[in-house]
Amino acid sequence: MSNLLYTVAIVLVILWAIGFFAYSATGIIHILLIIAAIAVILRLIQGRKL
Repeated sequence: MSNLLYTVAIVLVILWAIGFFAYSATGIIHILLIIAAIAVILRLIQGRKL
């Protein structure tokens, strides 16, 4: 489960970066970034390594 969480976070960050650099950064892209950041923070709080 933790590998899945990390994978989802990475995918969301990549999608955000693509949207940001393509100048089509809408509210959805920023929400994806926030979700990815929350996923990484949760993983760190749980005490697991990235």
